[in-house]
Amino acid sequence: RQQTWRSSVSTQAKMPPCDFVPEKYESYPYERMQKIREQNIAPSLKTYYKKPLLLHQGHMQWLFDHEGRRYLDLFAGIVTVSVGHCHPKVTMATQKQLARLWHTTNIYMYPPIHEYAEKLTSLFPDPLKVVYLTNSGSEANDLAMFMARLHTRNFDIISLRGGYHGGSPYTLGLTSLTPYKHGVANGFGCTATMLPDVFRGPWGGSHCRDSPVQTVRKCSCTEGACLAKDQYIEQFKDTLNTSVPKTVAGFIAEPIQGVNGAVQYPRNFLKEAYQLIRERGGLCISDEVQTGFGRTGSHFWGFQTHGVVPDIVTLAKGIGNGFPMAAVVTTKEIANSLAQNLHFNTFGGNPLACVVGAAVLDAIEEDGLQKNSEDVGTYMLLELAKLRDKFEIVGDVRGKGLMIGVEMVTDKNSRRPLPGEEIDQIWEDCKDMGVLIGRGGLYSQTFRIKPPMCITKRDVDFAVEVFCTALQRHVERAA
Repeated sequence: RQQTWRSSVSTQAKMPPCDFVPEKYESYPYERMQKIREQNIAPSLKTYYKKPLLLHQGHMQWLFDHEGRRYLDLFAGIVTVSVGHCHPKVTMATQKQLARLWHTTNIYMYPPIHEYAEKLTSLFPDPLKVVYLTNSGSEANDLAMFMARLHTRNFDIISLRGGYHGGSPYTLGLTSLTPYKHGVANGFGCTATMLPDVFRGPWGGSHCRDSPVQTVRKCSCTEGACLAKDQYIEQFKDTLNTSVPKTVAGFIAEPIQGVNGAVQYPRNFLKEAYQLIRERGGLCISDEVQTGFGRTGSHFWGFQTHGVVPDIVTLAKGIGNGFPMAAVVTTKEIANSLAQNLHFNTFGGNPLACVVGAAVLDAIEEDGLQKNSEDVGTYMLLELAKLRDKFEIVGDVRGKGLMIGVEMVTDKNSRRPLPGEEIDQIWEDCKDMGVLIGRGGLYSQTFRIKPPMCITKRDVDFAVEVFCTALQRHVERAA
């Protein structure tokens, strides 16, 4: 039966050419790799796909497996490869620094940390001009929580349901996705409030979000007034009035939720939420781990798309194009709160990391990747919206720039998540045709498309055609 439906659906999708030739794979055979994975690597580190990919090499938006097959990478190492796999400028800068100085403690002065701190903070509005460099997003958010509590002398921090802010015991209190929760105490003093999701939430319509593609839900808003935003703000106020003390340490939110499937809020929601938090003595934290560095297209930082200036900003993932580094950017006054006692990070801001970070910033500017994110991302959103209109199971297409979510449903009316086994098959089909896509959402019902920011419209045409073919195959299977 499987052979029948496969042969009855033809695809015209032709992978765009690539003149890069990968090296010959010379490591262990696939079967030995699988055995090592089973015996020596922690089982909590899951693999994607029924037959996991054994990847060998990367070049810009492309990945190559051990047999030399090429894939268009639309997930970028979980939104981490910002400028492209093995980008030549970043690779060259890294190699040069490797031969000069890998590491020394940051209690000494060395050029890369000072050059990078100046370069990075120049991209932020006043008064966000002080940076503390760390190694991962969880670590950055952990430190942001600590700073907020030290500075305000309050304890409670509010986050949004569906948010992902890390997997450390401290940040798990902010993360509000069941698959990441473990049956042990975590996150004391953290309160999750209602997610203002205009597609899946109780309120929302066709004019609510800052995206080229709106929901198909009807909107009863009038000019200049968003009723959904007003309702969600009332829920936010209800949390403030019932679940936390009269003064709070802070509020953290992603400008667009990442792991939850590129969920966007109504316009002006964050602006009003920030005001309410500040009235209670709290700090506003923007988690830019996935939305930063030009990925949203119209702005360099996600918070700028909401017309707000946070008190603390956390950065990771795309900051190093895959190199393990992260940062917390804040004001001089808030940073001073951490300086009353010792707080030390051995590897944060090491010479190699700072050179990588600086080269990434240069590549974004020189390659025009923020503009590319806006142009190619908008094009892709509009092309995917055509598939939403064509297929009943495509419930929502959303996002901004190259931060895109495609939510799968049984039908548009009920918005019930498409069963996992059906999504799995669509996902596997895309992989078999050469396109790698991420997964997310509360029920793993949303395809996450967040590629290296160097992809082209020609790549988009190929990816959309592959996705369309996979959807057609699903329809035929169901019939």
